[in-house]
Amino acid sequence: MKIPPRITRLGAVGALASALLVGGPAIAATPTTTAAAPVAHTATVRPAAHINAVGDICYSKLPSQAHDTLGLIAKGGPFPYPKDGTVFSNREGILPKQQSGYYHEYTVKTPGSPDRGARRIVTGEKKNEDYYTADHYKSFDLVDRSC
Repeated sequence: MKIPPRITRLGAVGALASALLVGGPAIAATPTTTAAAPVAHTATVRPAAHINAVGDICYSKLPSQAHDTLGLIAKGGPFPYPKDGTVFSNREGILPKQQSGYYHEYTVKTPGSPDRGARRIVTGEKKNEDYYTADHYKSFDLVDRSC
């Protein structure tokens, strides 16, 4: 990608702008008051944090505790944890964007964990719109009930 000349003439601001445009390091010369050569400063522009996309998982590949949770959801409870059934706000932005109150979360028990653990089922309003996460909302898999 060729940088437009007017950007390259802008010094530090231009270097930063060009780094943002092409994803490379920003290098700018800093004026000095001594006869020494200019000092080059570099700044690395890092890409945004990687967000995992929604994958899919076969129902048969879920841990047995997830089957138990899905069964409780189908029956309407009772649920073992007070947070079960509460609104999931999708702050991570991984699941498809929906209005507030569309998603609800449920705990999937983790054997040996002293607390709720990291595993959850998040349900949407559509029939069979169930997402499984084993890493506390860092990634989600849509549960495929046909396998």
